[in-house]
Amino acid sequence: MKRYLTARTVMGSAVFAILMVLAMRVAQVEASDQPPANQIMEGIDRVRNPGQPYRVTMALTEYVNGKARDRNGLVVYVKQNEQSRQFNNLVRYAEPPRDAGKMVLFKGKDLWFYDPNSKASIRISPQQRLLGQAAEGDVLSVNLARDYTAKLVGEETLQDADHNSRDCWHLDMTATTADAVYNHVEFWAERGTNHPIKGKFYSDSGRLLKIAYYHKYEEQAGGLRPAQVILIDAVNSNLATTIDYTEYRFQDIPDSWLQRDYLPRLKPE
Repeated sequence: MKRYLTARTVMGSAVFAILMVLAMRVAQVEASDQPPANQIMEGIDRVRNPGQPYRVTMALTEYVNGKARDRNGLVVYVKQNEQSRQFNNLVRYAEPPRDAGKMVLFKGKDLWFYDPNSKASIRISPQQRLLGQAAEGDVLSVNLARDYTAKLVGEETLQDADHNSRDCWHLDMTATTADAVYNHVEFWAERGTNHPIKGKFYSDSGRLLKIAYYHKYEEQAGGLRPAQVILIDAVNSNLATTIDYTEYRFQDIPDSWLQRDYLPRLKPE
């Protein structure tokens, strides 16, 4: 009887050991299927930003309870600093007429607002409200891989803005530079394409500020890019702002355009 029990115990231990080895191998295979978090973040950057200087037109529309309330039109010029890898941005207000000609310059750590009526430029924060849920920082091109460190939370299936299921990588990102617009960000990027599908943006205190959905992907400036971003207030979901992107095109942008002192003389178009 003892021999039988011993043999049975040994057999059970052997089966358990085999199962443990198989489980470890499955875990290793699953882990090997997961790309590094930084690689996914760099993929998101390539989707959001063409690889050379460009301009894009943006239409911002604020909605309250599903009804449009206000609208702004912007033209944004973007050029990357090859040394710092940071994107310099020049934002020109095109509409409404009362704001036409106003500009915002984002260079280095500084964000300057220029009003042609007063001929004055003042320093502002990226969190400064632009329209509805959209802040100045939400229309700027930024280098996520430069400004954040990312952790891969895992793989998740979620509904996109068009209620389609998407298999996504979930990234949790923490700012590593003072230049970062938000201290803490979460992104969901589609597996295989790195297309950003959803984002969450937090204040320095950790409060969720807004939720973003990226959709209507179109071929623009050499790649598929979201033609619309929906920003939803994290506290009141009845408040939303859409940012529509059109007329992407590569364009030479002189360094002089990106100087604060040159803004009074600047005539981009």
